[in-house]
Amino acid sequence: MQKLQSSFVALISVFFFWGFVAASNGILIPLFKEKFTLSQFQSQLVDLAFYAAYAVGSLIYFFISRAKGDPINKIGYKKALILGLIISAIGSLFFIPAASLFSYPLLLSALFVIGLGFALQQIVANPFVINFGAPETGSHRLNLAGGINSFGTTIGPVILSYALFGNISAPAAADSSLDAVKTPALILFGLFILCASILWFSKLPVVTNTETLDKDLGALKYPQLTLGMLAIFVYVGVEVSIQSNLGALLQMPEIKGIDHTKISHFISLYWGSLMIGRWTGSLAVFNFKPMTKRIMQFVTPLIAFAVIFGVNYLRGSNVEDFYFYIPYILIASLIFVLSGDNPARTLLILSLTACVMMILGLVSTGNLALYSFISGGLFCSVMWPCIFALAINGLGKYTNQGSSLLVMMILGGALIPPFQGFLVDKMNPHSSYIVTVFCFAYLAWYAFKVKSIFAKQGIELKNTTETTH
Repeated sequence: MQKLQSSFVALISVFFFWGFVAASNGILIPLFKEKFTLSQFQSQLVDLAFYAAYAVGSLIYFFISRAKGDPINKIGYKKALILGLIISAIGSLFFIPAASLFSYPLLLSALFVIGLGFALQQIVANPFVINFGAPETGSHRLNLAGGINSFGTTIGPVILSYALFGNISAPAAADSSLDAVKTPALILFGLFILCASILWFSKLPVVTNTETLDKDLGALKYPQLTLGMLAIFVYVGVEVSIQSNLGALLQMPEIKGIDHTKISHFISLYWGSLMIGRWTGSLAVFNFKPMTKRIMQFVTPLIAFAVIFGVNYLRGSNVEDFYFYIPYILIASLIFVLSGDNPARTLLILSLTACVMMILGLVSTGNLALYSFISGGLFCSVMWPCIFALAINGLGKYTNQGSSLLVMMILGGALIPPFQGFLVDKMNPHSSYIVTVFCFAYLAWYAFKVKSIFAKQGIELKNTTETTH
């Protein structure tokens, strides 16, 4: 039993790594921008390198599968997961020569290699978690893994900022050396290898996929999928872009007027907002009485917020104005209650509310503008499972093919942030957030459009919202 528990801990830790590294990019972007004297667009290449790796990795897997059969099925899910961890470990080591040579391209290459490993881990880890015990409790384990992922996004910026810039009671030093990235890179390498070693000596469930892949791309004939692919592209893009350009926004005097060394707790709050929503969304898998569920939908977000507040307070960050964020959390909680379990309705309400918040951020300044933009994390939090469920509904034998095409659309996280960065350079950080309005508007339109698509196809909308991003 002890070995089984340690194997499961090692398995779900990969979800933590995904969140930890992805959220930490928000700290690296302004650091690299200053050290290499980059434009905002050039600094956003951090996100392009990292998220493009997901798309490249998925495409490589897709074409190999079509030509020679599923490579993961041939080497085994366990070995494939370990291989993904080793690839990411190698990528983390690239930070050391990159920092020594003061090379921005090499630093981007390091993030790309880490992302390639993550792409392979993404394909493998979810079925492993589901099959790590009784099938009827698989969704519970998957939601637990998603909570671990969100916890990684919450503490990642705080820990990395501490490692790069300063101690636990003082803000970062502005003259920190680029060599500071070497220590966290070595630690990350060690954690990847430790996790891979534990998995190597662990007894994991055997997962196989016996489905014969179709040679055509029949999934693309379904409009809910093709429009859903764009929805995933836009969703991941806007989720990443909000925080990636937050450093530039916070430097504006009319917002906060602080430099990149003091932004980590705001990045942490943004990614923590996704944790708030996902913890609340996971309540659906428990058999609560209706009144208990309603109460928990308001209590759980406040508990998650207390975790975010506590982590940043213990670090020594000035979190006094975090209290201004509580009304946004209560609004999100009310929306979660009103939207119910229907993915189309949930996506529509969340997207429209996010549009309103982004517009409010654009026409205001100070804390009102800042926290309106950060609240995008609350409304993004459960969009992935909604979009995913809508996009693959009614695909039949093309469901797996459609799923792989949707994963490829994580590419949005690579392209939309640099586009907003380009607007930052041409306009200003505040005005550049107009991009987020158009992104959320499309997601609202997709949620509305998909109902008519299903009506024409004569298929029933499934309330499947347990997929974890």
